[in-house]
Amino acid sequence: MIRYALRCIGGHEFEAWFSNSAAYDRQEKRGQIECPDCGSRDVSKQIMAPAVRDSGGKSDPSRDAIAARVAGEVRRHIATTHDYVGDRFADEARSMYYGEREHRPVWGQVTPDVARELHEEGVPAMPLPKPFAPDPPPDPDKIN
Repeated sequence: MIRYALRCIGGHEFEAWFSNSAAYDRQEKRGQIECPDCGSRDVSKQIMAPAVRDSGGKSDPSRDAIAARVAGEVRRHIATTHDYVGDRFADEARSMYYGEREHRPVWGQVTPDVARELHEEGVPAMPLPKPFAPDPPPDPDKIN
């Protein structure tokens, strides 16, 4: 696995993991790499210092454990303090932004195009990376 620091044409910086440098090159050529902030596909690699490991070739288990613990804490916090609104996220966020509904913490899903629209409107919303996103609650209409 390789991690690249990336930057979109809009100046947003983010990181992404790829199985190898050729995988990045293929995805970049196909326009499959997208900025999580604005959805731009005009993305380029930034200069990065390589991650250096000790002579054992293993990552620091304490650092990995801390990262996993923090991600778990964030997932639990969101699951217990935010309302899950599913695919109604954009409507909920807009109605709060425009003063049609009282503000409250919510989370859900949108397509990259809708995320871009929210960003362009100035609606405060941001993507939640997978390690930090809780599992959506079960849909009561789809339970046996």
